[in-house]
Amino acid sequence: MARQNYSTVTEFVLKGLTDEPELQLPLFLLFLGIYVVTVVANLGLVLIITLSSKLHSPMYFFLGNLSFLDFFYSSVVTPKLLGNFVLEQNVISYPGCMTQLFFYCVFAIAECFLLTAMAYDRYVAICSPLLYNVTMSPKVCSMLMTWVYCMATLGAMAHTIPMTRISFCGDNVVYHYFCDILPLLKLSCSSTYTNELLVILVGGFDVLATTVAITISYVFILINILRIPSAEGRSKAFSTCGSHLTAVGVFYGSIIFMYFKPSSSSNMAQEKVASVFYTIVIPMLNPLIYSLRNKDVKNVLRKVTGMRHGPPQGSGQDH
Repeated sequence: MARQNYSTVTEFVLKGLTDEPELQLPLFLLFLGIYVVTVVANLGLVLIITLSSKLHSPMYFFLGNLSFLDFFYSSVVTPKLLGNFVLEQNVISYPGCMTQLFFYCVFAIAECFLLTAMAYDRYVAICSPLLYNVTMSPKVCSMLMTWVYCMATLGAMAHTIPMTRISFCGDNVVYHYFCDILPLLKLSCSSTYTNELLVILVGGFDVLATTVAITISYVFILINILRIPSAEGRSKAFSTCGSHLTAVGVFYGSIIFMYFKPSSSSNMAQEKVASVFYTIVIPMLNPLIYSLRNKDVKNVLRKVTGMRHGPPQGSGQDH
């Protein structure tokens, strides 16, 4: 009932990464370069997978969706970050802030569940290779992607809808470079108990469920690989999982660093650096990890760029 005494916030000011004037231009050029690489690498990989018939398999279907997600994941956050370096005051409207929060949550949660679906794909490929084409049929792959986006949308709604129901009164300066959950909750002049509880419950479920599923998949994968009698066979089986394991390690490693460190060691500078890594750097790294470590993708890239007659040395080293 006391809301009438407050001036309702209609826009937020994003504080950005740093206030140091001498760092604005170097950081703008750095993150602009990262964003350009992210856009070109992810959209390029989607295009290559779509146009090349050799890459029309479940593994590349999921990889194409991962690149699609990473492109939008980065695009939700990076343009506003770049704005912080060139604008004196980087303003975002209340509806714009809630929209950014929603799509950030959608793509972050979707990445967790998509990496889980990719782990299941690798499990079937190694543990049941004779049934792979039946088990991972186009219908099953489409159902898995529908599950990924449904879980992501439900999770994003669980965070965003309660956020629209809390009150923002006087302070509208978000000490971050985008509208993230915790920095927004610090500005609220009403109870945020429900929101904080949802962060723990929904966020905990998303991370725990996907981590457990990925771990179980790789336990079975490891058991099956160790049963392969030849060292060459074991190496080949391990190589099919190399790119995915790298992507999982980088993504979950940064999340664990961000959310599972002691609260006594937490500060805003560390949180900004960690969030830069998993919102901006990882979407750039994923397509590079898969394209540089994958022989099929590299062969298609050579053909696309007219390098099919290039030297074949080292091709046996590809994973």
